Amino acid sequence: MNGSPPPNPTGPVGVKVSPPIGGEREASRRLQRLLTPEICRRLGIYDFPEGFRLSIIVPVFNEEATVVRVVQQLLDVNLPSEIIVVDDGSSDGTYAALEDLATRLPLRLVRHPQNRGKGAALRTGMELASGEIVVFQDADLEYDPHELPLLLLPILEGKADVVYGSRFSGRTRAVPRFWHFTINRIITLLSNMMTDLKLTDVETCYKLIRRELVRQVAPQLQEEGFGIELELTAKLAKIPGVRFYEVPISYTPRSYREGKKIRWHDGLRALWCILRY
Repeated sequence: MNGSPPPNPTGPVGVKVSPPIGGEREASRRLQRLLTPEICRRLGIYDFPEGFRLSIIVPVFNEEATVVRVVQQLLDVNLPSEIIVVDDGSSDGTYAALEDLATRLPLRLVRHPQNRGKGAALRTGMELASGEIVVFQDADLEYDPHELPLLLLPILEGKADVVYGSRFSGRTRAVPRFWHFTINRIITLLSNMMTDLKLTDVETCYKLIRRELVRQVAPQLQEEGFGIELELTAKLAKIPGVRFYEVPISYTPRSYREGKKIRWHDGLRALWCILRY
């Protein structure tokens, strides 16, 4: 549940921030009295620190059919946040839909004139982020924004500096394609061998990172495409004292017919990134 809005509702980069619904702090306290604080915590019902803001970076390329719904879901969660959408040179109606959305809803919209890749879009978003914590959100409806409050908890409680949402460690999940699942597990295993971490899902979209760490690693990032998932993990793991955490998340994979963009050659690039970084 939200606390009070930040003092500056537009933020230093002109990003509008979703205002909290009045009375949510009191509603949170009532639920805690009714259900106990521990049960509310497990449900993601808690008060945010005064002035807290989450930076949500949404890289998007040719997602006309889904991006508006994703932005609306992010707003429905009603987190104290700024939403930064980076259109990576879409050639369909994605950018026109986002332009219309930006006139009605609180979001910051920037565009790459040409398609450069997910890594480039995330780097652009990281340069603009002003929140205490930064998270990435794909625009394809595979990830559920309503789980973000649970992902935030380990950082807000001082237990972690980086939180990954794991698609493969939950008790219930959609059944993935065998080869997609297997390749993900192999890439994660090899990444863990190099970073000395024991992650279960290195290529998850949901990576929540303290802003000071984002500022430290962002200038070093080089990958233009999906390889940024491995590069970012490797460079975060090299920072002394950084605490990683994983939280199970739900995942609804889509097919290539539905617009899935990652391909077999991205797996080869991921292996190269593991060795390089």
